[in-house]
Amino acid sequence: MINFDFLQLFQGIATMAAGDPLIAFGRIILILLGFVFVYLGAKHILEPLIMIPMGVGMSSVNAAVLFLAPDTMGTIFVDPMVSDTAKLMDILQIDWLQPIYTFTFSNGLIACLVFMGIGVITDVGFVMMKPFSSMFIAIFAELGTILTFPVAVWMGLNYQEAAAISVVGGADGPMVLFTSLILAKHLFVPITIIAYLYLSLTYAVYPFMIRFMIPKKLRGIKMDLKGIPQITSGEKMAFATITCFILSLLFPVAAPLVMSFFVGVIIKESGVKPFVEFMEGTVLYGSTFFLGLLLGVLCEANTILNPKVWILLILGSFALLVSGFGGIIGGYIVYFLTKGKFNPAVGIAGVSCVPTTAKVAQKEVSLANKHAIILPYAMGANVSGVITTAIITAIYVTLLR
Repeated sequence: MINFDFLQLFQGIATMAAGDPLIAFGRIILILLGFVFVYLGAKHILEPLIMIPMGVGMSSVNAAVLFLAPDTMGTIFVDPMVSDTAKLMDILQIDWLQPIYTFTFSNGLIACLVFMGIGVITDVGFVMMKPFSSMFIAIFAELGTILTFPVAVWMGLNYQEAAAISVVGGADGPMVLFTSLILAKHLFVPITIIAYLYLSLTYAVYPFMIRFMIPKKLRGIKMDLKGIPQITSGEKMAFATITCFILSLLFPVAAPLVMSFFVGVIIKESGVKPFVEFMEGTVLYGSTFFLGLLLGVLCEANTILNPKVWILLILGSFALLVSGFGGIIGGYIVYFLTKGKFNPAVGIAGVSCVPTTAKVAQKEVSLANKHAIILPYAMGANVSGVITTAIITAIYVTLLR
């Protein structure tokens, strides 16, 4: 007669009982956290495009731990740390997300695909209409990216790890993924997870920062929209092509991301409809979906409970808060230079989470004065933030690689 072993049949439960109690507790917390992410994403409190697949992946991977061998526990989702070629070939045939991870995630391709999609939905004309104020604000909004580096070194990270977590301050997810892959591959999973988690939290935190730092009277300043110059598609294409060339020439290490972003911009302005529809639909949403799903399944308890992750959590939040503070300070400086004609709330848009921070700025201004429209100026600072983040990322990678 066959002996029936309940735990052997239901291995997700069996591994909870057989493993380290701390890991088991961490798995339960991450499963519940995954449920919360799905709910908050569905309610649009956090970014749904990332949070829904990430939450499902997180809850599933921590539930689906099984015995791979009598004394080895793991999952059949993905192995992010495999490097041996023979072992990788075996895992590619077993772990169902391994091909997507190996051929798009671990080499930074998925970051480039996301950037192409972002480029297609971005209008660089906003930068061209007010280039100096836009870039000025964007530079101030990199304060977190710059100040986090010495703080991270002081907290015990080496230079490469410090630079990788510092780029979170630029609020540019693909840029963080790209940097951590090159400089701190052993930490790129938690760093990327933290980056995308915190980018979603910009919806929740930055509005309160705007209200705290900018009085309602100043938030309600109406900006001049009549004097905005009209930028033609040809001028935008020329700007994108020349900027792409200059940045690639100066910072070749960031050229894949730079080119991906600006090729999206150029395709949009060229009006080639099949390419535009393909890139803003299939490429952007497809890559974003798999990015979120992979981030979720990489959130295994063994990875997240690494003590260094807690340092990264603190530094990531510090970077984004200081960048938001710096952006608003930049907005205030432009406000004083224009003798009160510039709305300082535009400053938060210098943090380059396109187009989230620009939308946050416009929403807070509208709450103070429903007739005030700052979105063109905010988008100018937003796109400039992408450029300044690419430059600082390239500097970090070039000097520390």
